[in-house]
Amino acid sequence: MAADSRDMPPVRLLPDAELARLALTAPLLDHAARLARWTAPRVGVNATAELVEDELARATVELGFGDDPEGAAHTAEAWAFAVDTGLVEVELDEDATRAEDLDAPAGTASPGKALGLLDGGDPREVIEVWRTGLESVLTETASAGLADLFGDAGDPDAAGAADGADEDAWDEDGPEWDPREEAAFLEGALGNLYLLTALEETGPAQGASVEAGAGGAGGAKPVPLPVLAASMVVPDDMDVPTDAVLEEVSEAMMRLDDHFRLLAPTGLVDYQPVDDALIAEEAAGEASDEELPEASGELAADEVSRYGMVRLTPLGVLGVRERLLERGVPAPVVGDLTDASADRLLDALVSYPQAAAYEEGGRWLERREPVDAARELLAAARGDGLDAPARRLIGQQTLGRLGPEAEPALREVLDDRELGGLARVWLVERGAADVPAPDEAMVFWLTVDTLAAQLAMDDDPELLGELVRDLVARHEGFFDAVWRVDHPATAEVLDAMGRLHPDKRTAKEARKAAFKARSKAPRG
Repeated sequence: MAADSRDMPPVRLLPDAELARLALTAPLLDHAARLARWTAPRVGVNATAELVEDELARATVELGFGDDPEGAAHTAEAWAFAVDTGLVEVELDEDATRAEDLDAPAGTASPGKALGLLDGGDPREVIEVWRTGLESVLTETASAGLADLFGDAGDPDAAGAADGADEDAWDEDGPEWDPREEAAFLEGALGNLYLLTALEETGPAQGASVEAGAGGAGGAKPVPLPVLAASMVVPDDMDVPTDAVLEEVSEAMMRLDDHFRLLAPTGLVDYQPVDDALIAEEAAGEASDEELPEASGELAADEVSRYGMVRLTPLGVLGVRERLLERGVPAPVVGDLTDASADRLLDALVSYPQAAAYEEGGRWLERREPVDAARELLAAARGDGLDAPARRLIGQQTLGRLGPEAEPALREVLDDRELGGLARVWLVERGAADVPAPDEAMVFWLTVDTLAAQLAMDDDPELLGELVRDLVARHEGFFDAVWRVDHPATAEVLDAMGRLHPDKRTAKEARKAAFKARSKAPRG
């Protein structure tokens, strides 16, 4: 389902100067800028601010599309981008709105102020020009099917009917294409793609080109289009999609193919479209839902790619993130927490992917003296709330990156019930002298605390099962000792061990120990 209603994991952004360079080389902005310069001193436009026929022909040649059957359409798209971004300024005649011939000259266009920003503005100004154009293309993409509902897309009368349609008057008996619904669908797809990009941990910056291949240096892997479509359609609790759901996935995939073909020239996404032969097969009724590639990797990479591959570019990561922020969706960037308190750092890192948490923690440590950083982290790791074990584990992992300069801070908490165990682990790992041995109560308290943290942060039952089996095997009389541990999560941990341990007898022991732990808990 759509992911843009949840907090997003952090992303890594390129510097503005690099993003501005990428914006300037995006095909649509590059073509629009070339057209804006070409308009000097001015060219003729019709009543809808489009180039008149002879000027469109000249502009098509100017962009090198003269021999391309789709050249005029590509040029018209670039011109619309130039108008929407202010790269060209249009002046219409006073009677332009009454023109009967839509292709008749009705005004002029000349280079606009935004062109100066591309040539001499700062990187953020360049990016804002690109974003303005992107918003227009996204709106156009969501409305792209309207003309077909009213007739031939190339018919001006049909296009006029689409432009004048009253969206608010549509109901269940009206057109099937609702641009508001389609905009929400596209927004959700971009949110899911952003989430998949943020979770990808293959390099320091997301978004190398699709042609670089999966796992290319410094970029997230491309996402198979059926996987993205399934994330929009298949319910989270459905293990095996029904035939009806598979049909919905196929329909969503073809809708996304249409959208991403239109968005690719903006530089928002790198996109390898669905193989035209597959589209022809579907149109002929030859394709079946069962042929959709699965995430299990049963199909060869070249076969999966026939169904379309997409990923956000570094520019796309920026663009989607800013749209998320505008809708109030938290979308952090790695490095946001450099100046944050240790409390806020641990709160955030609990939910971060491992690589992002490691990098964010490292940046936070770099800004502080080791002993001061250790004291802040240890103080923030105290607590008995539901999230306290996970916060302590993250704090322990971050402390693990500090050298011997932090030792005084760790020795200060050796007698602390919550922190003494992890402090001893830290000191022993560094070969420190005179480290007092922990008593049994501290050992088992730390064991319960660590297990509670792992259960809260790791949803891999196989790995958790291995951890549980290892703990029970290494400690004779484990459950008899653990149920007595004075830790808020003792009963919950024992319940989980009963679920995860494969041996029925051992699992029963764990459940009995959990009952004992609850029985001894004070009743309020």
